[in-house]
Amino acid sequence: MAAPIELHYWPTPNGWKISIALEEMHLPYEMKPVNIGKGEQFAPDFLKISPNNRMPAIIDPDGPDGQPISVFESGAILQYLARRTGRFSGESAREQAEVESWLMWQMGGLGPMAGQAHHFRQYAVKIEPDESKLAYGQKRYTDEVNRLYGVLDKRLANRDFVAGPLSIADFAIWPWVVPWKMQGQELDDFPHLRGWFERCRARDGFQKGFALGEELRKPLNADTSEADEARKVLFGQRAS
Repeated sequence: MAAPIELHYWPTPNGWKISIALEEMHLPYEMKPVNIGKGEQFAPDFLKISPNNRMPAIIDPDGPDGQPISVFESGAILQYLARRTGRFSGESAREQAEVESWLMWQMGGLGPMAGQAHHFRQYAVKIEPDESKLAYGQKRYTDEVNRLYGVLDKRLANRDFVAGPLSIADFAIWPWVVPWKMQGQELDDFPHLRGWFERCRARDGFQKGFALGEELRKPLNADTSEADEARKVLFGQRAS
């Protein structure tokens, strides 16, 4: 029996991508929490496997040459796991290009834009007392997420999943739609997207992957000293 994959993880959209993939692929894994609110992502041992000091990251003890391999960046991890299992990345070169296009759409578009919407709408208001300074950022990113939801809604008008069959593109995109309220969106405005969202949510793999480490998650927009310290760790980082 294969040794379990080490999943270095915290329950956030990027973390959920990988826990959902591991569940859907039926790969054995062991979750190793990385408390990003306490700065554990900056620990020297973690930086050896994730030099960008971001989770998730994995260590596969049974790497492609029989030696352990570490992989960081959620999109790269999804592609690695798809190659490892031969699943969820398209059967033909044409299908693979479709999956990869939508995976990159999430990595370069929906994820970063939704993340900025979260920041300006939920977190920055706890840091910047003058909310008038936040208004442009709030509108800019809320509108852009709305545009991206529209792109996804049109894409899903005539298919059950983003690239046809269920794929790593769905594993990547779905977690970033979960906090739609925090992004200032309404799923009822996007009926095809909503139908896809519910189809994914009904799957056991999505449910189990999403629930992983649920007890660890604490809201960063709370009015607590712990949340205040976490915001100081997470926001305003520089190279030094």
